[in-house]
Amino acid sequence: MDLRSFSEKATARSTANKKFLQQLKKKDGRKVDTQFHQIHEEVFAETDCLTCANCCKTTSPIFYQTDIERAAKALRLKPGDFVDRYLKVDADKDYVLNTSPCAFLGNDNRCSIYEARPKACREYPHTDRKKITQILDLTYKNTLVCPAVLEMVERIKALH
Repeated sequence: MDLRSFSEKATARSTANKKFLQQLKKKDGRKVDTQFHQIHEEVFAETDCLTCANCCKTTSPIFYQTDIERAAKALRLKPGDFVDRYLKVDADKDYVLNTSPCAFLGNDNRCSIYEARPKACREYPHTDRKKITQILDLTYKNTLVCPAVLEMVERIKALH
């Protein structure tokens, strides 16, 4: 995966994609869900996230208490020690990673705590969830991070 090329492509299409996703908010949510879910399946059948891992390199999930406890247990740490070592509180008062790329991302783009990863990582990029029209602003942001999301939006745009 050529992340520089992806970034240039995503930036070049940024304005059009933002406008398109804003327009989708006004559409029938069930139909938008159906389109996203179908295209999500198609794109991820063709996508190997291990060739990219840009999400892990550039963004941080929110860590909720259950995420902290699960990850700490996997690392044989006390939750407080996990927080002290790996997390910080952001402007929204959420726990997020204190470094980028993610401290748990290996050189092979694999997650060293994959089975204990946070809920936000498990659900990323959120394009298969119900009521996606409620999170189209996040979907837009993810077009700038995830090549698969950019591809999904491009395919959905082609249908309209």
